[in-house]
Amino acid sequence: MFVDESGLSERPTRVRTWAPRGQTPVVQFHFNWKQLSIIAGLTLHSCCFRLFPGTIKSEQIVTFLKALRRQLRQRLLIIWDGLRAHRSRRVRDYVDSTRGRVQLAFLPPYAPELNPVEYLWAWLKRHALANFCPPNMNVLRTTARNKLRSAQRRTTLIVACWKQASLF
Repeated sequence: MFVDESGLSERPTRVRTWAPRGQTPVVQFHFNWKQLSIIAGLTLHSCCFRLFPGTIKSEQIVTFLKALRRQLRQRLLIIWDGLRAHRSRRVRDYVDSTRGRVQLAFLPPYAPELNPVEYLWAWLKRHALANFCPPNMNVLRTTARNKLRSAQRRTTLIVACWKQASLF
C-alpha cells in the first residue's frame, strides 16, 4: 500500500474555468490559514483515507496505520516518502509492536511521481474540488470526505492513479 499526506484549506485550488464572453470569472473566498490534512493509502483496488485538523504528525500516522490494520486484516507493506514523521520513534515503536505484520519501505528522495497517491491528490484538488470555495472548515471537511468516498467507489480512478505512476 502506498501512503501519502496532503493538505486542504478554505483557499480554493484555482483552475481554468468558463464564463460568458467579456465577463471575467470571479472566485470569492475567505483568506484563512486553517488547514485540513488528509492521509491516504492506495492499493491496486482500493483507497483508504482519514481526515485530521491541522498538520499530520506521528500520532496521526499511527492512528491511520492502526485503522488500516483493523480494516484490511492482513500483513501490510507501507511504501511512502521520507517525511520526518514517517521515521519518528513513535511510528517505529508501533511498527515494531506489530511483530512484522506492518513493514515499511521508503521511496527515493524527490520522487513523488512514483507514488500513485500523488495522482489521487491531483484529482482531488484539480477536479473534484477545483474552484470550490467553502464558507467554513466543516463544509470543506464534509465535501472532501464525500469526494474521497466517491473516489473509493471509482475503481477506474484508482487504476488511473496506478497507471500514471507506472509511466515513470
